[in-house]
Amino acid sequence: MRTRLLAILLSLMAGVLLALGFPLAASLAAAQQQKVVVDRMDDAARFAAVAQFVTARTAEAAPPGLDEEGKRATLASELRRYEELYRIRAGVFHRDRAPMAVAPAGWRLPGDEETDRAFEEALDGRRSHDPPQAWPWRDRRLVVASPIVRDGDVVAVVLTDSPTDGLRSRILHDWLVLGAGEAAAMLVAVLAAVRLTGWVLRPVRLLDAVTHDIATGRLKSRVAPAGGPPELRRLAGSFNEMADHLQDVLEQQRAFVADASHQLRNPLAALMLRIEVLGYSLPGEHRAELASVKEEGRRLARVLDDLLGLALAEHAEPDLKITDIAELAAERVAAWQAAAGRQEVALAYDGPGAATGWADPIALSSALDAVVDNAIKFTPAGEGVEVRVRVLTGTVEITVADGGPGLAEEELSRIGDRFWRSGRHQNVDGSGLGLSIARALLTAGGGGIAYAPRDPHGLEVTLSVPRSAPVV
Repeated sequence: MRTRLLAILLSLMAGVLLALGFPLAASLAAAQQQKVVVDRMDDAARFAAVAQFVTARTAEAAPPGLDEEGKRATLASELRRYEELYRIRAGVFHRDRAPMAVAPAGWRLPGDEETDRAFEEALDGRRSHDPPQAWPWRDRRLVVASPIVRDGDVVAVVLTDSPTDGLRSRILHDWLVLGAGEAAAMLVAVLAAVRLTGWVLRPVRLLDAVTHDIATGRLKSRVAPAGGPPELRRLAGSFNEMADHLQDVLEQQRAFVADASHQLRNPLAALMLRIEVLGYSLPGEHRAELASVKEEGRRLARVLDDLLGLALAEHAEPDLKITDIAELAAERVAAWQAAAGRQEVALAYDGPGAATGWADPIALSSALDAVVDNAIKFTPAGEGVEVRVRVLTGTVEITVADGGPGLAEEELSRIGDRFWRSGRHQNVDGSGLGLSIARALLTAGGGGIAYAPRDPHGLEVTLSVPRSAPVV
């Protein structure tokens, strides 16, 4: 989200800077050219003043009393010094474009469109005030023409043809300065955008982290007071209130389950005792039915015990510490050997001698006991159950693989749900809460449980715990 918001802000800022930068760059180029044009117009006006009375093509045609030949020589000398000093071609031309005085010698009007336009404007009595704009990437010359007027008539034209190397260099320099300014402004905009997005999104990041904590079982996590817009601060406060109400509801639910399970055990024990006493006075033909009633009572007692265990597992705070997972798994395998032997199931351990991880040893032992108990119950005689320990990059895994019938693909998504049991296993003793208790015990300490089919048949249940301390 931060990346997208930054992209939007920086795109808008870049668009504003470009929208201002391009017109400003064109304005800088036009200003530089206007300076050159004004300078050339002044030069052309000075030459026009000198050449105003040098209009006759020959000395005989000059008006009486005018030293036209001397003025012509003065004009030619001025043009020559001007060209030598500034390297700008300049000349005075009759209306028919015949040269009166030019520098360098022998220069004639080029027949290009720009020169023709400037010359025609001068013949109409106008100065060249708006020649085409020179750009740094285009090598061209700047033509400026000025009319020579006598007695209200245009009698000749002064025309300068200037190179634009210096002009284009100055324009490019102005653009580089402008580009540096735009880059500095963009850098400031980036820093401002980063600070702004951080300020706006800080409550969102905290809210996301706390939401993840609550989703993974850490119900006491809350959004700490932070900066940001008032709307997001109010949202954080509302979220904390919702989390408080949710925790209260869950605490009440767990307390009810625990209290109900605990309170029902005593009446159930008394009922079982009365049934036992009643059995002594029943005729022999009712013994089978009495045994069935006792078995249902014992099953109800196991369900109540599992409900109480589940409520305690979901409510208890884990005591996380560095634990040798391999040693714990080997110890539990040894403890279950007797039960596996009674079922004629081979129970074996496979793994390293030591593998440390962060876990609550008691909770992990209880979860592993529930999984191994299930594996032994569902594995037929003559098959085996294997307990493997693997050390991965960030976790330590305990995999319990049984040799039972396994589960179908659609059943794997439901395994671990409370009271759920496959329709094919209804005759197997159990309450359907064992794996739910195991999951509650593991997730409270930052671990997890996963299920997968075993080849060629059976089920693999993998318990995982982190190798490093979970971030609280």
